[in-house]
Amino acid sequence: MSGVKKVTDLAAKAGKAIDWDGMAKVLVSEEARKEFANLRRTFEDINHQLQTKYSQEPQPIDWEYYRKGIGAKVVDMYKEAYDSIEIPKYVDTVTPEYKPKFDALLVELKEAEKASLKESERIEKEIAEMKEMKKKISTMTADEYFEKHPELRKKFDDEIRNDYWGY
Repeated sequence: MSGVKKVTDLAAKAGKAIDWDGMAKVLVSEEARKEFANLRRTFEDINHQLQTKYSQEPQPIDWEYYRKGIGAKVVDMYKEAYDSIEIPKYVDTVTPEYKPKFDALLVELKEAEKASLKESERIEKEIAEMKEMKKKISTMTADEYFEKHPELRKKFDDEIRNDYWGY
């Protein structure tokens, strides 16, 4: 399998492995959604080019055709030069260096995501409580309020007991 074919196969697998919808769900701003859509479109365009344009092996050179039209001596010289070309193999020295750092960042990201979701739940619950309180505040008695906030009842009882009236 050629290097080009390997790259296109890897790009196709990477495209299938990306959870685009899952990532889109965590975006909150409209600008982030637009940038994400642009990134996805660009990725898909490049992936499509890799799958179509660059996945095909180049046609072999028909040296005999050129020998007939140009002459054997010139074509043999070019063929020899062509055959002597060695395309260096790419040796990835970057991935091994950064993979552990990237993996650590992924773990940190997952932890931050969990903490963020937990905090969001707490805030949503607090908002719901505030909305409920807003509805009932005009008809709520002190006992009903202190039932929901026992720490405040203790504070006020201590202040009254100690004859502290806030001035």
